[in-house]
Amino acid sequence: MKDKSIGFRIADAALIILSVIPIAAAIALRILTNPAAEGIQIAGAHIFFTVKMPLQDMPITESQVNSWLVVIALFFFCLYMTHGISEKGGLRRQMIAEWIVEQTDSLVQKNMGQYFKAFSPFVGGIIALSVCSSLLTLFGLYPPTSDLNVIAGWAILVFVLITHYKLKGGLLCYLKGFTEPIPVFTPFNIISEFATPVSMSFRHYGNVLSGSVISALVAAGLTSVSSVVLGWLPGVIGNFPLFRVGIPAVLSLYFDIFSGCLQAFIFAMLTMLYVSGGFPVEEWQKRMKRKKDKKQKNIKSA
Repeated sequence: MKDKSIGFRIADAALIILSVIPIAAAIALRILTNPAAEGIQIAGAHIFFTVKMPLQDMPITESQVNSWLVVIALFFFCLYMTHGISEKGGLRRQMIAEWIVEQTDSLVQKNMGQYFKAFSPFVGGIIALSVCSSLLTLFGLYPPTSDLNVIAGWAILVFVLITHYKLKGGLLCYLKGFTEPIPVFTPFNIISEFATPVSMSFRHYGNVLSGSVISALVAAGLTSVSSVVLGWLPGVIGNFPLFRVGIPAVLSLYFDIFSGCLQAFIFAMLTMLYVSGGFPVEEWQKRMKRKKDKKQKNIKSA
């Protein structure tokens, strides 16, 4: 029993270390590839290298690398949270993991219905990836959620899911939806269909990026104020950024933590509402009934 306890703790420690290593690697990569610069700089993701492609070269950027590192960190963290779980329970992490699963299941069933209960892992994954990507700013890293290419990729994936479930009612039902409530609205309905991923990506990307820009501008402004107020003093005191102590941290609570979590929740909510709202339940049930009747008829005739 003692040997098992030691092995269990070693496995726990290994999983924790493996979940921390990706973030540490991202910090090291940031330090090595982004030299320190004076003053304020607002730029996009750093491009590490470019892969030659037939149609268009594919740049490998800081946002892509950080996204994969967040995925790896979440993978090992999930393994840690589920390590040693049992029917009897007893572990505090198991209670936390069960609470997260229950809350995610409840959120999905309330907003999507019983038919979409299998969407819980997908919705939970979206929230976890988005929140953790936004929180990278706390470590001085470039958040993937402030890169339009990353968020647009998520939105396109959601758009494919929306279209897939809309087509479950049949192609004619899907095309008929563009003519409702009256055929005059067809052009507007088509525009609205393709505007969905655009609005989802720009909403998430814009809010996260604006928070980073505002925080950087405020920090630079506070540095200037400190220089004006204390610049006449000699030595280290004159160069001390007094007004940057505390105020940027308060802003970080909103822009980096609250706003990042809020945008992740909004993106997940929009995903659930768009997918479930576009699913024609009645038409799908009629279609399934026709297929079932046809199948039974073929069996009887055979």
